[in-house]
Amino acid sequence: MHQFFNPRVASMQPSATLAMSGRAKELKRQGADVIALSAGEPDFNTPAPIAEAGIQAIREGFTRYTQNAGMLPLREAICAKLLRNNGLIYDPGQILCSNGAKQSVALAVSVLAAEGDEVIIPAPYWVSYPEMTRSAGATPVIVPTGVETDYRLTPAVLEAAITPSTRLLIMCSPSNPTGSVYSRAELEALAEVLRSHGRIVVVSDEIYEHVVYDATHTAIASLPGMQERTITVNGFSKCYAMTGWRLGYMAGPQDVVKQAAKLQGQFTSAPSSITQKAGLAALNMSMEPLNTMVAAFRERRDYLLSRLRALEGVDCPKPEGAFYLFPQVASYYGKTAPSGRVITGSEELCFYLLEEHYVALVPGAAFGDPNGIRISYAASMDDLKAALARIERGLAALS
Repeated sequence: MHQFFNPRVASMQPSATLAMSGRAKELKRQGADVIALSAGEPDFNTPAPIAEAGIQAIREGFTRYTQNAGMLPLREAICAKLLRNNGLIYDPGQILCSNGAKQSVALAVSVLAAEGDEVIIPAPYWVSYPEMTRSAGATPVIVPTGVETDYRLTPAVLEAAITPSTRLLIMCSPSNPTGSVYSRAELEALAEVLRSHGRIVVVSDEIYEHVVYDATHTAIASLPGMQERTITVNGFSKCYAMTGWRLGYMAGPQDVVKQAAKLQGQFTSAPSSITQKAGLAALNMSMEPLNTMVAAFRERRDYLLSRLRALEGVDCPKPEGAFYLFPQVASYYGKTAPSGRVITGSEELCFYLLEEHYVALVPGAAFGDPNGIRISYAASMDDLKAALARIERGLAALS
């Protein structure tokens, strides 16, 4: 009955990260000792003050609908956070709370891009950006970046990608899947290009804002002339270990936020009232639990980077944020495993490492760079050590 499906939905690709995680879980159910480094999910529990606020909300019966845009105290706290951390002044009418930052990005793209519009997406990109763009009826314009720029977009490359049809630029810093973080100077250079093109809006995904190591996060909306042309998206999943709670938000011009709220009101309405109470507690608590988590991520990153860079034929830039590495592994393409499996590309390499060496990774092709793979280090150090030993054996066995 596929002929009855909306063609935009029928042509949409499933999430590669979810597909790889699903295959890994299937193998685990069959008894395989799989180490999963495929999911973008902190392996820490939600900090206690946040969890307690959620429990207290249930006990107090705070279980009814809130305002569609999110309860006012939460939106006020988000405004305070944006001023405190990013130097941005917003009022609660410019904030929309959604069921995760993913929904916030999708809403922004849906209300700003349409048929005939182009959306510039630097690659490697998060897997959902192109599909969100196609769902809105717009055309994704994939702009490759490489190891020579640490996977960062340059002003010259951005300028060359812009056409009269360009409507949006989607950015992610710190980046999923590469961990790259744009410096303030780099963002200022990009902003100069964008300001010379009046119609282009930036959707800035800053969900990994607090997970930084050797860099300082800068919100592009904080640069001169950029706040009125930027939709800042953030949330609680990654930095506060709240992936299952589902809470994100957008901040932007009131007319854009109003349109996004209208769409959300027809699709999901506000996020869970319980989750909103937990999010409010997150914004008001000490940063100590986050700092502890980031310190652990830094140690893991340094360990994995040293092991990967020791592998022949692997090129891996040093990520400055998030909890991913994106090594280039194309030197192994065309080789054959002892089982006879030919490694034709990133997807085949990942399935080889999963099905024959029980390590779950994500193929770079899903992120727009078929020469790389994504490794999440949101896992224990013991698991990372064991996984790297398996990866080393698996790659060494190829000939």
